[in-house]
Amino acid sequence: MRIAECATIIVATCTFLTPAEPQERIAVTVFENVRIFDGKSETLSVPSNVVIRGNIIERIVTAPIPTDRRVDARVIQGGGRVLMPGLSDMHWHAMMVRPTPAQMLSSDLGYTTLLASAEATATLMRGFTTVRDMGGPTFSLKRAIDEGLVPGPRIYPSGAVITVTGGHGDFRELWELPQSQGGASRVEQLGGSIIADDPDEVRKRVREQLMQGASQVKLTAGGGVASPFSPLDVTTFSEADLRAAVETATDWGTYVATHAYTPSAIRRSIAAGVKVIEHGHLMDEPTARLIAEKQIWLSTQPFVDLGGAAMLPPAQQAQMRQVVAGTDTVYGFVKKFGIKTAFGTDILFSKPLAEHQGQGIVDLTRWFTPAEALTMATSTNGELLALSGARNPYPGRIGVVEEGALADLLLVDGNPLEDIRLIEDPANKLVVIMKDGIIYKDTNPK
Repeated sequence: MRIAECATIIVATCTFLTPAEPQERIAVTVFENVRIFDGKSETLSVPSNVVIRGNIIERIVTAPIPTDRRVDARVIQGGGRVLMPGLSDMHWHAMMVRPTPAQMLSSDLGYTTLLASAEATATLMRGFTTVRDMGGPTFSLKRAIDEGLVPGPRIYPSGAVITVTGGHGDFRELWELPQSQGGASRVEQLGGSIIADDPDEVRKRVREQLMQGASQVKLTAGGGVASPFSPLDVTTFSEADLRAAVETATDWGTYVATHAYTPSAIRRSIAAGVKVIEHGHLMDEPTARLIAEKQIWLSTQPFVDLGGAAMLPPAQQAQMRQVVAGTDTVYGFVKKFGIKTAFGTDILFSKPLAEHQGQGIVDLTRWFTPAEALTMATSTNGELLALSGARNPYPGRIGVVEEGALADLLLVDGNPLEDIRLIEDPANKLVVIMKDGIIYKDTNPK
């Protein structure tokens, strides 16, 4: 039996431990007397009523819901509270949040998947109903969530990060070189990353991720913080390598995202046809202008301190300081040039940091209004998710409260457009959490 299949079975047998037991989907759910943040507007709606049929928002009206529409419906009295879209995180690593780096490398995939399943439930309970996973063996976890075995967010998986020898994501120790003598490294065996050093190998690795169910694929175009032998200034894949990935992903109806901090890595990615740049904190102004002109997406993160990098060796902490120092610059370029920008957190190896996932949205208000920050974390992220096209595992509109959209909803006790810090306190301020029309939390006073 394959490791991934074993992991799925283990998760299935342990779901009685999860703290968020979903209710069965009721045919019709009605939210009465709610003010709506629709994921786009700068203000709330007038008091409204929202009808959910199955997993779709069917009607939004200000008039009372007719009695015949309320028969056998679950009615949630909003009491003037705010109904808003579920939050989303466009740079998540579901399998790499709870384990330490050492545990990730030494534990079996079954145990790591159990850790990830617990974190998936916690993620959903923080109000994040969707995550775009940017590297890791999440396919079994996604399947378990989609089948209702584990409460968790929707997952848009990338599969293994595709890198080059010595690139970001090559976590081999020096004694493991050369690769031809040792076969696949431990991280490659786990599905965290995979090495490809020429266009044909890149095509093969991209196809392997898509074969397993990837929504999009991720390559590392430059160096990174977490990898011990990959300096930030390094540019890795050739343009031909990146173009091979783009052509292959396009054949499958989806796109390539690249991990890229520097102008060189970003420009090479754009020249190869890459649609989404991850990070970008060290870009310069001409590169920012190019991103805007080419209408490339930027999926970046509000890194304002060392965060989880505090556990890394001094040299890698120094690299993280460079990234943090670039955060203010990159958001300045976003505003100056109108770059299409998604929100994510990129939290790694830290359960305490993950518990404050919503803090990242609050941190955005250093550069944006609360409405702009919440729009980025809902409808704007939903637009990025739609880029996966034919490989979209959840067809439908995500990140908006509109008729016909998927019913991923939060009922908030308070107005997050006035006090965005409500998002930081999901245990007390998110009174209802609904994903795909199913209620996972309801502490609304009856």
